[in-house]
Amino acid sequence: MRFTEKLAAAWAANNSLVCVGLDPDLQRLPAHLSRDAAGIATFNRAIIDATHDLVCAYKPQIAYFAACAAEDALRDGIDHIQRNYPHIPVILDAKRGDIGSTAEQYAVEAFERYGADAVTINPYMGHDSAEPFLRRADKGVVILCRTSNPGAADFQDLDVGGRPLYEIVAENVAQKWNGNRNCMLVLGATWPEQVARIRAQVGDVPFLVPGVGAQGGDVEKLVRAGRTANGTGLVINSSRAILYASSGEDFAEAARSEARKLRDLVNRYR
Repeated sequence: MRFTEKLAAAWAANNSLVCVGLDPDLQRLPAHLSRDAAGIATFNRAIIDATHDLVCAYKPQIAYFAACAAEDALRDGIDHIQRNYPHIPVILDAKRGDIGSTAEQYAVEAFERYGADAVTINPYMGHDSAEPFLRRADKGVVILCRTSNPGAADFQDLDVGGRPLYEIVAENVAQKWNGNRNCMLVLGATWPEQVARIRAQVGDVPFLVPGVGAQGGDVEKLVRAGRTANGTGLVINSSRAILYASSGEDFAEAARSEARKLRDLVNRYR
């Protein structure tokens, strides 16, 4: 099944637009878990088991694993999803972007080493740096457009012939890069006006949306701005607010409660 088909099926099966970001910070793991790769693997499996029926995707952030040499725990988490919940897509948050020959290796890393269904990339170096990902028609390519961080405006809002650069990125992705219908755009929940503008520009291209929960994005404004005509089109990511809802042995139950709250809140405005 192609990534976009798998995502659409997960939206429907779980009646959810919520994505749980797997960002395992060693310093924030519950006290009863070891501060190592084994503890990360245990933590991730528990979070996944507790939330699998409430989400449309999982998004492991590679830096949290690589920084503490826990790549095996990343592979373990993805394997756990694919063995037990194969209908839920995995988006590897790696934000790759390099010359074509190097990008080819990054595509192998994401799709063959880790077995992800999709990967985030940075479009700054242009089409040839994205092409090794784009040509894998069954895989998703999630392209940074208007991100949620405060410094996003430094470059993404720069005027390019009377339009902000992020609009040019969105236009190129929708019209030139999406020949295999496998592209998504990253748009921050903290900027609902820009989300609405890009939705009008690109039609039904799905959006990965960070910035709710700990970053304070307004769920109602986001959903009304970004939903498609059928009430989908969004993959709304929350990481810290779900992962660290409790620091005790009930962390998985607390994560489930937070994921359910967010799923239900999002659905109120679809």
